[in-house]
Amino acid sequence: MDNTQTQPVSHRIQRVNHPKLAMVSMLLGAFVGMFSETSLNIALPKLSLAFGLSPATLQWLVTGYMLVIGIIMPLSSIITKWFSTRKIVIFALLIFILGSAISALAPSFGILLTGRMIQGIGTGLILPLMFAVAMQIFPPEKLGAVNGVMALVIMFAPAIGPTLTGMILGMTSWRWIFWLFIPFLILALLFAIFELENIGRLTRPKIDLLSILASIIGFSGVVAGASLASRYGWGSWQVIVSLLVGIVVLGLYVYRQLKLENPILNLRVLKNKDFTVGTLVVMLDFGIILSAMYLMPQYIQNGVGIAVALTGIIMLPGGVVNAITSAVAGRMYDNIGAKKPAMIGLVIALIGALMLAMASDHATVAYIITAHIVLMIGAPLAMSPSQTSALNALSGREAGDGSTILNTIQQVTGALSTALATSCLEFGRHAATGSEAARFTAGAHVGFYFTIALIIVAFIVATQLKGRPVSHSIKIDEK
Repeated sequence: MDNTQTQPVSHRIQRVNHPKLAMVSMLLGAFVGMFSETSLNIALPKLSLAFGLSPATLQWLVTGYMLVIGIIMPLSSIITKWFSTRKIVIFALLIFILGSAISALAPSFGILLTGRMIQGIGTGLILPLMFAVAMQIFPPEKLGAVNGVMALVIMFAPAIGPTLTGMILGMTSWRWIFWLFIPFLILALLFAIFELENIGRLTRPKIDLLSILASIIGFSGVVAGASLASRYGWGSWQVIVSLLVGIVVLGLYVYRQLKLENPILNLRVLKNKDFTVGTLVVMLDFGIILSAMYLMPQYIQNGVGIAVALTGIIMLPGGVVNAITSAVAGRMYDNIGAKKPAMIGLVIALIGALMLAMASDHATVAYIITAHIVLMIGAPLAMSPSQTSALNALSGREAGDGSTILNTIQQVTGALSTALATSCLEFGRHAATGSEAARFTAGAHVGFYFTIALIIVAFIVATQLKGRPVSHSIKIDEK
Protein backbone atom coordinates (compact mmCIF):
# COMPACT_ATOMS: atom_id res chain seq x y z
CA MET A 1 0.00 0.00 0.00
CA ASP A 2 1.25 3.49 -0.81
CA ASN A 3 1.98 5.87 2.01
CA THR A 4 0.19 9.07 1.01
CA GLN A 5 0.26 12.45 2.67
CA THR A 6 -2.96 13.86 4.08
CA GLN A 7 -1.69 17.18 5.42
CA PRO A 8 -3.29 20.18 3.73
CA VAL A 9 -1.00 22.07 1.38
CA SER A 10 -1.66 25.78 0.99
CA HIS A 11 -2.24 26.64 -2.65
CA ARG A 12 -2.81 30.33 -3.43
CA ILE A 13 -5.02 31.03 -6.43
CA GLN A 14 -4.97 34.35 -8.30
CA ARG A 15 -8.32 35.28 -9.79
CA VAL A 16 -8.35 36.29 -13.46
CA ASN A 17 -11.33 37.16 -15.66
CA HIS A 18 -10.95 34.35 -18.21
CA PRO A 19 -8.45 31.69 -17.05
CA LYS A 20 -8.86 29.54 -20.15
CA LEU A 21 -8.43 32.41 -22.60
CA ALA A 22 -5.46 33.65 -20.57
CA MET A 23 -3.69 30.37 -21.35
CA VAL A 24 -4.30 30.35 -25.13
CA SER A 25 -1.29 32.46 -26.16
CA MET A 26 1.09 30.30 -24.12
CA LEU A 27 -0.52 27.06 -25.28
CA LEU A 28 -0.13 28.10 -28.92
CA GLY A 29 3.46 29.21 -28.30
CA ALA A 30 4.26 25.93 -26.57
CA PHE A 31 2.61 24.02 -29.43
CA VAL A 32 4.82 25.72 -32.02
CA GLY A 33 7.85 25.32 -29.75
CA MET A 34 7.37 21.56 -29.46
CA PHE A 35 6.55 21.31 -33.16
CA SER A 36 9.84 23.05 -33.88
CA GLU A 37 11.66 20.76 -31.47
CA THR A 38 10.77 17.59 -33.38
CA SER A 39 9.82 18.76 -36.91
CA LEU A 40 13.39 18.83 -38.24
CA ASN A 41 14.07 15.19 -37.32
CA ILE A 42 12.33 14.01 -40.47
CA ALA A 43 14.04 16.71 -42.56
CA LEU A 44 17.63 15.83 -41.57
CA PRO A 45 18.28 13.51 -44.54
CA LYS A 46 17.05 16.25 -46.92
CA LEU A 47 19.13 18.90 -45.15
CA SER A 48 22.14 16.60 -45.36
CA LEU A 49 21.83 16.67 -49.15
CA ALA A 50 21.09 20.40 -49.25
CA PHE A 51 24.12 21.43 -47.19
CA GLY A 52 26.40 18.43 -47.77
CA LEU A 53 26.81 17.81 -44.03
CA SER A 54 26.85 14.68 -41.88
CA PRO A 55 24.11 13.69 -39.38
CA ALA A 56 26.59 14.44 -36.56
CA THR A 57 26.75 18.08 -37.68
CA LEU A 58 23.09 18.48 -38.59
CA GLN A 59 21.93 17.22 -35.19
CA TRP A 60 23.04 20.62 -33.86
CA LEU A 61 19.83 21.97 -35.41
CA VAL A 62 18.01 19.86 -32.81
CA THR A 63 20.42 19.96 -29.86
CA GLY A 64 21.32 23.63 -30.41
CA TYR A 65 17.66 24.58 -30.24
CA MET A 66 17.15 22.60 -27.04
CA LEU A 67 20.41 23.89 -25.60
CA VAL A 68 19.20 27.49 -25.85
CA ILE A 69 15.91 26.46 -24.23
CA GLY A 70 17.89 24.83 -21.43
CA ILE A 71 19.95 28.01 -20.96
CA ILE A 72 16.96 30.37 -20.97
CA MET A 73 14.70 28.33 -18.69
CA PRO A 74 16.79 28.66 -15.49
CA LEU A 75 16.59 32.43 -16.00
CA SER A 76 12.80 32.45 -16.36
CA SER A 77 12.25 32.59 -12.60
CA ILE A 78 14.24 35.83 -12.22
CA ILE A 79 12.79 37.22 -15.47
CA THR A 80 9.21 36.82 -14.16
CA LYS A 81 10.16 38.82 -11.08
CA TRP A 82 11.40 41.72 -13.22
CA PHE A 83 8.95 41.78 -16.15
CA SER A 84 5.19 41.30 -16.38
CA THR A 85 3.62 38.15 -17.79
CA ARG A 86 2.27 39.98 -20.85
CA LYS A 87 5.62 41.57 -21.71
CA ILE A 88 7.46 38.25 -21.45
CA VAL A 89 4.98 36.33 -23.60
CA ILE A 90 4.72 39.08 -26.25
CA PHE A 91 8.53 39.34 -26.45
CA ALA A 92 8.88 35.55 -26.63
CA LEU A 93 6.40 35.29 -29.50
CA LEU A 94 8.02 38.17 -31.43
CA ILE A 95 11.51 36.67 -31.05
CA PHE A 96 10.15 33.28 -32.17
CA ILE A 97 8.68 34.89 -35.30
CA LEU A 98 12.05 36.52 -36.00
CA GLY A 99 13.93 33.23 -35.58
CA SER A 100 11.47 31.43 -37.85
CA ALA A 101 11.90 34.04 -40.59
CA ILE A 102 15.71 33.87 -40.35
CA SER A 103 15.60 30.05 -40.58
CA ALA A 104 13.24 30.13 -43.57
CA LEU A 105 15.50 32.56 -45.44
CA ALA A 106 18.83 31.00 -44.35
CA PRO A 107 21.38 30.78 -47.21
CA SER A 108 23.75 28.57 -45.18
CA PHE A 109 23.83 26.08 -42.32
CA GLY A 110 25.31 28.67 -39.96
CA ILE A 111 22.45 31.12 -40.53
CA LEU A 112 19.90 28.31 -40.21
CA LEU A 113 21.42 27.28 -36.87
CA THR A 114 21.36 30.92 -35.72
CA GLY A 115 17.65 31.15 -36.53
CA ARG A 116 16.99 27.91 -34.68
CA MET A 117 18.76 29.17 -31.57
CA ILE A 118 16.79 32.44 -31.67
CA GLN A 119 13.63 30.33 -31.80
CA GLY A 120 14.86 28.55 -28.68
CA ILE A 121 14.76 31.82 -26.74
CA GLY A 122 11.01 32.10 -27.34
CA THR A 123 10.28 28.51 -26.35
CA GLY A 124 12.55 28.76 -23.31
CA LEU A 125 10.52 31.70 -22.00
CA ILE A 126 7.04 30.39 -22.77
CA LEU A 127 7.19 26.76 -21.56
CA PRO A 128 8.00 27.32 -17.86
CA LEU A 129 5.75 30.39 -17.72
CA MET A 130 2.82 28.38 -19.04
CA PHE A 131 3.06 25.81 -16.25
CA ALA A 132 3.74 28.44 -13.58
CA VAL A 133 0.71 30.52 -14.61
CA ALA A 134 -1.54 27.45 -14.68
CA MET A 135 -0.46 26.60 -11.13
CA GLN A 136 -1.48 30.10 -9.99
CA ILE A 137 -4.87 30.52 -11.70
CA PHE A 138 -6.38 27.01 -11.41
CA PRO A 139 -7.23 25.20 -8.13
CA PRO A 140 -5.39 21.96 -7.25
CA GLU A 141 -8.38 19.71 -7.92
CA LYS A 142 -8.36 20.90 -11.56
CA LEU A 143 -4.61 20.71 -12.13
CA GLY A 144 -4.68 17.11 -13.32
CA ALA A 145 -7.16 18.01 -16.07
CA VAL A 146 -5.33 21.27 -16.85
CA ASN A 147 -1.98 19.49 -17.10
CA GLY A 148 -3.68 16.93 -19.32
CA VAL A 149 -4.79 19.69 -21.69
CA MET A 150 -1.30 21.23 -21.69
CA ALA A 151 0.20 17.81 -22.34
CA LEU A 152 -2.32 17.24 -25.16
CA VAL A 153 -1.40 20.54 -26.82
CA ILE A 154 2.33 19.97 -26.39
CA MET A 155 2.24 16.34 -27.51
CA PHE A 156 -0.11 17.03 -30.44
CA ALA A 157 2.72 19.02 -32.02
CA PRO A 158 5.07 16.02 -32.40
CA ALA A 159 1.99 13.96 -33.31
CA ILE A 160 1.34 15.94 -36.49
CA GLY A 161 4.87 17.35 -36.89
CA PRO A 162 6.43 14.46 -38.83
CA THR A 163 3.35 14.13 -41.05
CA LEU A 164 3.15 17.83 -41.94
CA THR A 165 6.91 18.04 -42.38
CA GLY A 166 6.89 14.97 -44.60
CA MET A 167 4.11 16.44 -46.76
CA ILE A 168 5.95 19.76 -47.03
CA LEU A 169 9.20 18.06 -48.03
CA GLY A 170 7.33 15.87 -50.51
CA MET A 171 5.83 18.90 -52.26
CA THR A 172 8.21 21.81 -51.74
CA SER A 173 11.32 23.12 -49.94
CA TRP A 174 12.32 22.55 -46.32
CA ARG A 175 12.09 26.32 -45.89
CA TRP A 176 8.31 26.09 -45.71
CA ILE A 177 8.63 24.20 -42.42
CA PHE A 178 9.63 27.50 -40.81
CA TRP A 179 7.12 29.63 -42.73
CA LEU A 180 4.42 27.32 -41.34
CA PHE A 181 5.20 28.43 -37.77
CA ILE A 182 4.50 32.11 -38.32
CA PRO A 183 0.67 32.14 -38.71
CA PHE A 184 0.27 30.21 -35.44
CA LEU A 185 2.67 32.58 -33.68
CA ILE A 186 0.79 35.64 -34.94
CA LEU A 187 -2.48 34.16 -33.64
CA ALA A 188 -0.81 33.52 -30.28
CA LEU A 189 0.46 37.12 -30.27
CA LEU A 190 -3.09 38.44 -30.73
CA PHE A 191 -4.34 36.39 -27.79
CA ALA A 192 -1.43 37.64 -25.68
CA ILE A 193 -2.24 41.25 -26.49
CA PHE A 194 -6.01 41.06 -25.93
CA GLU A 195 -6.63 38.24 -23.42
CA LEU A 196 -3.53 37.61 -21.31
CA GLU A 197 -3.48 39.20 -17.84
CA ASN A 198 -0.45 39.78 -15.64
CA ILE A 199 0.04 37.06 -13.04
CA GLY A 200 1.97 37.48 -9.79
CA ARG A 201 3.80 40.52 -8.42
CA LEU A 202 7.05 42.09 -9.57
CA THR A 203 9.69 42.14 -6.80
CA ARG A 204 12.75 43.01 -8.94
CA PRO A 205 15.38 41.27 -6.79
CA LYS A 206 19.10 41.78 -7.32
CA ILE A 207 20.43 39.89 -10.36
CA ASP A 208 23.45 37.67 -9.76
CA LEU A 209 25.43 37.92 -13.00
CA LEU A 210 27.89 35.25 -11.87
CA SER A 211 25.06 32.73 -11.56
CA ILE A 212 23.78 33.60 -15.03
CA LEU A 213 27.25 33.16 -16.54
CA ALA A 214 27.78 29.86 -14.70
CA SER A 215 24.39 28.60 -15.91
CA ILE A 216 25.20 29.38 -19.54
CA ILE A 217 28.70 27.86 -19.44
CA GLY A 218 27.67 24.81 -17.41
CA PHE A 219 24.67 23.69 -19.44
CA SER A 220 26.39 24.55 -22.73
CA GLY A 221 29.49 22.56 -21.80
CA VAL A 222 27.59 19.38 -20.93
CA VAL A 223 25.34 19.44 -24.02
CA ALA A 224 28.18 20.45 -26.36
CA GLY A 225 30.37 17.66 -25.01
CA ALA A 226 27.71 15.03 -25.64
CA SER A 227 27.04 16.46 -29.11
CA LEU A 228 30.71 16.56 -30.12
CA ALA A 229 31.10 12.91 -29.13
CA SER A 230 29.18 11.82 -32.22
CA ARG A 231 31.84 13.45 -34.40
CA TYR A 232 35.10 13.06 -32.46
CA GLY A 233 34.42 10.12 -30.14
CA TRP A 234 34.09 10.07 -26.35
CA GLY A 235 37.84 9.87 -25.81
CA SER A 236 38.68 13.02 -27.79
CA TRP A 237 40.11 16.05 -25.99
CA GLN A 238 37.30 18.26 -27.33
CA VAL A 239 34.65 16.10 -25.65
CA ILE A 240 36.59 15.59 -22.41
CA VAL A 241 37.36 19.29 -21.97
CA SER A 242 33.81 20.36 -22.79
CA LEU A 243 32.23 17.85 -20.40
CA LEU A 244 34.75 18.59 -17.64
CA VAL A 245 34.22 22.35 -17.87
CA GLY A 246 30.45 21.91 -18.00
CA ILE A 247 30.27 19.57 -15.00
CA VAL A 248 32.63 21.62 -12.84
CA VAL A 249 30.88 24.91 -13.61
CA LEU A 250 27.46 23.34 -13.04
CA GLY A 251 28.68 22.09 -9.66
CA LEU A 252 29.77 25.62 -8.75
CA TYR A 253 26.45 26.96 -10.03
CA VAL A 254 24.48 24.56 -7.80
CA TYR A 255 26.63 25.43 -4.78
CA ARG A 256 26.10 29.15 -5.37
CA GLN A 257 22.32 28.80 -5.77
CA LEU A 258 22.08 26.97 -2.45
CA LYS A 259 24.04 29.72 -0.71
CA LEU A 260 22.31 32.79 -2.17
CA GLU A 261 19.37 34.30 -0.31
CA ASN A 262 17.62 35.05 -3.64
CA PRO A 263 18.96 32.47 -6.10
CA ILE A 264 18.39 32.55 -9.84
CA LEU A 265 17.05 29.00 -9.57
CA ASN A 266 15.65 27.89 -6.22
CA LEU A 267 17.20 24.42 -6.04
CA ARG A 268 16.04 24.04 -2.43
CA VAL A 269 12.72 22.73 -3.73
CA LEU A 270 14.59 19.54 -4.68
CA LYS A 271 14.54 18.70 -0.96
CA ASN A 272 10.89 17.82 -1.52
CA LYS A 273 11.05 14.12 -2.36
CA ASP A 274 7.72 14.00 -4.21
CA PHE A 275 8.79 16.85 -6.48
CA THR A 276 12.23 15.35 -7.13
CA VAL A 277 10.93 11.87 -7.96
CA GLY A 278 8.24 13.23 -10.30
CA THR A 279 10.79 15.48 -12.00
CA LEU A 280 13.21 12.60 -12.55
CA VAL A 281 10.51 10.48 -14.19
CA VAL A 282 9.46 13.37 -16.45
CA MET A 283 13.10 14.05 -17.32
CA LEU A 284 13.80 10.44 -18.28
CA ASP A 285 10.50 10.04 -20.09
CA PHE A 286 11.20 13.13 -22.18
CA GLY A 287 14.56 11.62 -23.09
CA ILE A 288 12.79 8.41 -24.11
CA ILE A 289 10.37 10.24 -26.41
CA LEU A 290 12.93 12.55 -28.02
CA SER A 291 15.58 9.88 -28.60
CA ALA A 292 12.99 7.65 -30.30
CA MET A 293 11.51 10.56 -32.28
CA TYR A 294 15.00 11.47 -33.45
CA LEU A 295 15.96 7.94 -34.52
CA MET A 296 12.73 6.74 -36.13
CA PRO A 297 12.44 9.08 -39.15
CA GLN A 298 16.07 8.52 -40.08
CA TYR A 299 15.75 4.74 -39.67
CA ILE A 300 12.59 4.69 -41.82
CA GLN A 301 14.20 6.75 -44.61
CA ASN A 302 17.82 5.55 -44.55
CA GLY A 303 17.35 2.05 -43.15
CA VAL A 304 14.11 0.84 -44.72
CA GLY A 305 14.36 3.18 -47.72
CA ILE A 306 10.91 4.77 -47.49
CA ALA A 307 10.30 8.21 -49.05
CA VAL A 308 10.10 11.24 -46.80
CA ALA A 309 6.41 12.00 -47.46
CA LEU A 310 5.41 8.43 -46.58
CA THR A 311 7.65 8.55 -43.50
CA GLY A 312 5.49 11.31 -42.07
CA ILE A 313 2.32 9.31 -42.71
CA ILE A 314 3.85 6.24 -41.03
CA MET A 315 4.55 8.27 -37.89
CA LEU A 316 1.08 9.86 -37.74
CA PRO A 317 -0.84 7.03 -35.98
CA GLY A 318 1.69 6.81 -33.16
CA GLY A 319 1.75 10.58 -32.84
CA VAL A 320 -2.05 10.82 -32.60
CA VAL A 321 -2.11 8.05 -29.99
CA ASN A 322 0.60 9.96 -28.11
CA ALA A 323 -1.56 13.10 -27.98
CA ILE A 324 -4.72 11.26 -26.92
CA THR A 325 -2.92 9.28 -24.24
CA SER A 326 -1.40 12.48 -22.86
CA ALA A 327 -4.86 14.00 -22.34
CA VAL A 328 -6.29 10.85 -20.75
CA ALA A 329 -3.25 10.34 -18.51
CA GLY A 330 -3.57 13.86 -17.12
CA ARG A 331 -7.03 13.05 -15.77
CA MET A 332 -5.88 9.70 -14.35
CA TYR A 333 -3.75 11.52 -11.78
CA ASP A 334 -6.86 13.08 -10.21
CA ASN A 335 -8.28 9.60 -9.56
CA ILE A 336 -5.42 7.19 -8.92
CA GLY A 337 -2.28 9.31 -8.60
CA ALA A 338 0.94 8.96 -10.57
CA LYS A 339 2.56 5.68 -9.56
CA LYS A 340 0.35 3.13 -11.35
CA PRO A 341 -0.01 5.00 -14.66
CA ALA A 342 3.73 5.70 -14.76
CA MET A 343 4.82 2.13 -14.06
CA ILE A 344 2.29 0.61 -16.47
CA GLY A 345 3.20 3.17 -19.11
CA LEU A 346 6.92 2.45 -18.87
CA VAL A 347 6.35 -1.30 -19.21
CA ILE A 348 4.32 -0.66 -22.38
CA ALA A 349 7.01 1.73 -23.65
CA LEU A 350 9.64 -0.95 -23.08
CA ILE A 351 7.74 -3.36 -25.34
CA GLY A 352 7.56 -0.75 -28.11
CA ALA A 353 11.26 0.12 -27.81
CA LEU A 354 12.24 -3.56 -27.92
CA MET A 355 10.19 -3.98 -31.10
CA LEU A 356 12.04 -1.06 -32.70
CA ALA A 357 15.41 -2.40 -31.55
CA MET A 358 14.65 -5.71 -33.31
CA ALA A 359 13.33 -4.17 -36.55
CA SER A 360 15.37 -4.98 -39.67
CA ASP A 361 15.99 -2.96 -42.82
CA HIS A 362 13.24 -5.08 -44.42
CA ALA A 363 10.65 -4.37 -41.70
CA THR A 364 7.09 -3.91 -42.92
CA VAL A 365 5.25 -0.62 -42.59
CA ALA A 366 2.65 -2.32 -40.37
CA TYR A 367 5.36 -3.53 -37.97
CA ILE A 368 6.95 -0.08 -37.70
CA ILE A 369 3.57 1.61 -37.10
CA THR A 370 2.65 -0.95 -34.44
CA ALA A 371 5.94 -0.55 -32.59
CA HIS A 372 5.62 3.23 -32.70
CA ILE A 373 2.03 3.13 -31.40
CA VAL A 374 3.00 0.87 -28.49
CA LEU A 375 5.86 3.19 -27.54
CA MET A 376 3.60 6.24 -27.86
CA ILE A 377 0.97 4.70 -25.58
CA GLY A 378 3.49 3.96 -22.86
CA ALA A 379 5.68 7.07 -22.73
CA PRO A 380 2.92 9.72 -22.38
CA LEU A 381 1.03 7.50 -19.92
CA ALA A 382 3.99 8.02 -17.58
CA MET A 383 4.62 11.67 -18.45
CA SER A 384 1.54 13.69 -17.50
CA PRO A 385 0.74 12.09 -14.09
CA SER A 386 4.40 12.33 -13.04
CA GLN A 387 4.54 15.99 -14.03
CA THR A 388 1.34 16.80 -12.13
CA SER A 389 2.61 14.86 -9.12
CA ALA A 390 5.84 16.87 -9.12
CA LEU A 391 4.20 20.29 -9.40
CA ASN A 392 1.37 19.46 -7.01
CA ALA A 393 3.96 18.72 -4.32
CA LEU A 394 4.82 22.44 -4.21
CA SER A 395 2.78 25.52 -3.40
CA GLY A 396 2.99 29.29 -3.66
CA ARG A 397 6.17 30.78 -5.15
CA GLU A 398 7.85 27.36 -4.97
CA ALA A 399 5.47 26.14 -7.66
CA GLY A 400 6.97 28.64 -10.12
CA ASP A 401 10.50 27.63 -9.15
CA GLY A 402 9.54 23.97 -9.48
CA SER A 403 8.07 24.53 -12.94
CA THR A 404 11.28 26.24 -14.05
CA ILE A 405 13.48 23.44 -12.69
CA LEU A 406 11.28 20.70 -14.17
CA ASN A 407 11.20 22.25 -17.63
CA THR A 408 14.90 23.17 -17.59
CA ILE A 409 16.00 19.67 -16.69
CA GLN A 410 13.54 18.28 -19.22
CA GLN A 411 14.97 20.33 -22.09
CA VAL A 412 18.60 19.73 -21.15
CA THR A 413 17.83 16.02 -20.95
CA GLY A 414 16.15 16.25 -24.36
CA ALA A 415 19.26 17.84 -25.85
CA LEU A 416 21.51 15.28 -24.16
CA SER A 417 19.34 12.32 -25.20
CA THR A 418 19.32 13.49 -28.82
CA ALA A 419 23.09 13.95 -28.76
CA LEU A 420 23.63 10.56 -27.14
CA ALA A 421 21.23 8.87 -29.57
CA THR A 422 23.23 10.42 -32.44
CA SER A 423 26.45 9.13 -30.91
CA CYS A 424 24.96 5.63 -30.59
CA LEU A 425 23.67 5.80 -34.16
CA GLU A 426 27.08 6.77 -35.54
CA PHE A 427 28.87 4.15 -33.44
CA GLY A 428 26.54 1.38 -34.64
CA ARG A 429 26.83 2.47 -38.27
CA HIS A 430 30.61 2.42 -38.29
CA ALA A 431 30.83 -0.86 -36.36
CA ALA A 432 28.48 -2.72 -38.73
CA THR A 433 29.15 -4.24 -42.15
CA GLY A 434 26.99 -4.77 -45.22
CA SER A 435 24.92 -2.40 -47.29
CA GLU A 436 24.40 1.22 -46.29
CA ALA A 437 20.80 0.43 -45.30
CA ALA A 438 21.90 -2.50 -43.13
CA ARG A 439 24.61 -0.42 -41.48
CA PHE A 440 22.22 2.44 -40.78
CA THR A 441 19.70 -0.01 -39.31
CA ALA A 442 22.41 -1.45 -37.06
CA GLY A 443 23.19 2.07 -35.88
CA ALA A 444 19.50 2.72 -35.18
CA HIS A 445 19.42 -0.47 -33.09
CA VAL A 446 22.23 0.83 -30.88
CA GLY A 447 20.31 4.11 -30.56
CA PHE A 448 17.17 2.25 -29.47
CA TYR A 449 19.22 0.33 -26.90
CA PHE A 450 19.92 3.72 -25.34
CA THR A 451 16.16 4.42 -25.31
CA ILE A 452 15.60 1.06 -23.60
CA ALA A 453 18.17 1.92 -20.93
CA LEU A 454 16.33 5.17 -20.20
CA ILE A 455 13.04 3.27 -19.84
CA ILE A 456 14.53 0.83 -17.33
CA VAL A 457 15.99 3.63 -15.20
CA ALA A 458 12.70 5.56 -15.37
CA PHE A 459 10.75 2.49 -14.20
CA ILE A 460 13.01 2.08 -11.17
CA VAL A 461 12.52 5.75 -10.24
CA ALA A 462 8.74 5.53 -10.85
CA THR A 463 8.40 2.95 -8.07
CA GLN A 464 8.97 5.86 -5.66
CA LEU A 465 6.07 7.96 -7.00
CA LYS A 466 3.07 8.55 -4.77
CA GLY A 467 -0.31 6.93 -5.07
CA ARG A 468 -3.30 9.22 -4.70
CA PRO A 469 -2.83 13.01 -4.80
CA VAL A 470 -2.52 15.01 -1.59
CA SER A 471 -5.36 17.16 -0.32
CA HIS A 472 -5.08 20.93 -0.47
CA SER A 473 -6.41 24.01 1.23
CA ILE A 474 -7.02 26.87 -1.19
CA LYS A 475 -6.50 30.58 -0.83
CA ILE A 476 -7.71 33.02 -3.47
CA ASP A 477 -5.92 36.25 -4.28
CA GLU A 478 -8.25 38.96 -5.52
CA LYS A 479 -6.82 41.17 -8.21
